[in-house]
Amino acid sequence: MEKVRKALNESAAMRWGILILTGFILSVNYYFYDAFSTLKGLLMSEFGFSNTDYGLFVSFYSIPNTFLLMAVVGGVILDKIGIRRTGFIFVFFMAFGAMLTAYGASDYYGNNGPGYGLMTSFLPGYSPELKMMLLGRFFYGLGAETSIVVVSKILVKWFKGKDLALAFGLKVGFGRLGTFVALQLSPVIADGGAHLSTAIWFAAVLVLAGLLAFIVYIWYDLKLDKQLAITEVKSKKDAFRFRDITSLLTNPAFLLIALLCVTFYSAVFPFIAFAPDLLFNKFGLSDVESGRYTSLIPLATLIFTPLFGMFIDRKGKAASLMVFGSLSLLLVHLSFAYTYIPPWLPMIFLGLAFSLIPATMWPSMVKLVDDKIIGTAYGLMYSIQNLGLFVFPILAGYILDASNPGNPETLDYTATMTMFVILSSLGVGFAFLLKNQDAKKGYGIELPLNKK
Repeated sequence: MEKVRKALNESAAMRWGILILTGFILSVNYYFYDAFSTLKGLLMSEFGFSNTDYGLFVSFYSIPNTFLLMAVVGGVILDKIGIRRTGFIFVFFMAFGAMLTAYGASDYYGNNGPGYGLMTSFLPGYSPELKMMLLGRFFYGLGAETSIVVVSKILVKWFKGKDLALAFGLKVGFGRLGTFVALQLSPVIADGGAHLSTAIWFAAVLVLAGLLAFIVYIWYDLKLDKQLAITEVKSKKDAFRFRDITSLLTNPAFLLIALLCVTFYSAVFPFIAFAPDLLFNKFGLSDVESGRYTSLIPLATLIFTPLFGMFIDRKGKAASLMVFGSLSLLLVHLSFAYTYIPPWLPMIFLGLAFSLIPATMWPSMVKLVDDKIIGTAYGLMYSIQNLGLFVFPILAGYILDASNPGNPETLDYTATMTMFVILSSLGVGFAFLLKNQDAKKGYGIELPLNKK
């Protein structure tokens, strides 16, 4: 008992310090993911990307997690070999992929650098720059999703019973901070295309700094495990079994949360990837102005997500808040699809929805699954989520091209936004079903997380 009382995770200052350290890793991850949103037009003019090409680039992130189930595999590996080794492997992949993507957009590569000839030799319908950037995006996605799973398990390890929902809310906030800065800074660095490569390299170097931050975390994790006499070598009793996945897939509440997850994130992340271009075409905003308006989404989450986390820790009502968040998202997409309401207002409401769902959904998982398979559970959710993140950016780009034949000067986004309306409507249905299932089965999703 003396060891437990003096352990690092019993210190509030140390817990929040760990949150800041791992939050930085999330911030640079999200910065790199969203840095390209405001660069869409520059990528199209510089490298000849079509709308469909851009959608393919966004979607390639999700291939390893959708078709190779790497987020599930990563979650299983995490439960099997522990946080330190799993985290280093996948954060390294994330950094390697980011650097490879930046190389594909560089002048050095474009001037017949290593690999350029190989990328020119096949699939001539796609530019060599796109093919190298797709390869980088693949490796980045291979590492990025599992690294988020790792951070989630780190928070469960350090914060369970100690403001876990607040910690998850702040975790989401760190991710949105990365998105906010990317949307603000990336077009400024690119400077209308004059420094496009510099903007992408800057994003990649930030991800490399995230790898260094995880190496620092490893030292603290080792120290905590020594204090608690924990070993990352699992006993036979705690070993992974495939029936653990079966138990998750036969849990109605888990399935409904997973379905809400895929519809919600498919209606948000692909939208953010196209939002600056939507604002340019529908409201006549410049690249920089569009980035600033879109950055209102993560800015709102920075404010609201920790507040919702604190509320859930103390008062509960997570299932009810998921319903409210889903309805908010639906109203946002309806306004962008069929009205000309000033865009700052729906952007703020989207930030509200983007706070409610993550702040409630991810910490609620501790009510449904055992700690020993929490990594597998999060990994499975991220893989299901990535199915949508692969399909819908491509579909959004395809619909945009198909509904705007002849490449008109101003694109009509109505058909594309209707797709997002349908997705968010499905999310509302899944949220209502989850609330009803919790009331019937008594999972405790509506109860406070800090309740012993």
